[in-house]
Amino acid sequence: MVIRVGLRMFVLMRFTLGKEERLKSRKLIGRLYEEGKVIKVFPLRMVYIQTEHTSKFPAQVGVSVPKRNFKKAVDRNRIKRLLRETYRKEKHTVYKSVDKPYVFMISYLARNEWKYADIEHKMQQLLTQFITEVTPNEK
Repeated sequence: MVIRVGLRMFVLMRFTLGKEERLKSRKLIGRLYEEGKVIKVFPLRMVYIQTEHTSKFPAQVGVSVPKRNFKKAVDRNRIKRLLRETYRKEKHTVYKSVDKPYVFMISYLARNEWKYADIEHKMQQLLTQFITEVTPNEK
């Protein structure tokens, strides 16, 4: 939503993670793992590429937790929920600094479940590292 106040325009960003912001395309996911670049901040790993996608948002994101590390679907789903929530709260940093559309997948690498606060801190580190790698290439 854009609000105009005098000569200035402000973009109000909603802190949601809607359907259009989630990565669902099998073609994009396949291309992501073939051509993507990797950033790691243990226990998180991000694979990303700069490409056009169908969304109006600057980034589409997917999360994954390997079945090898967490056998029970309940545990995998909880960690995926935590990853989506931490990304949702920190996505504004990516949106402010990126001009081109990106697609990325965030994977959880640890073999045990971390506390929410620790995952949140690592997500902040991961996204700032992503921004520092990407912004010199754009300008």
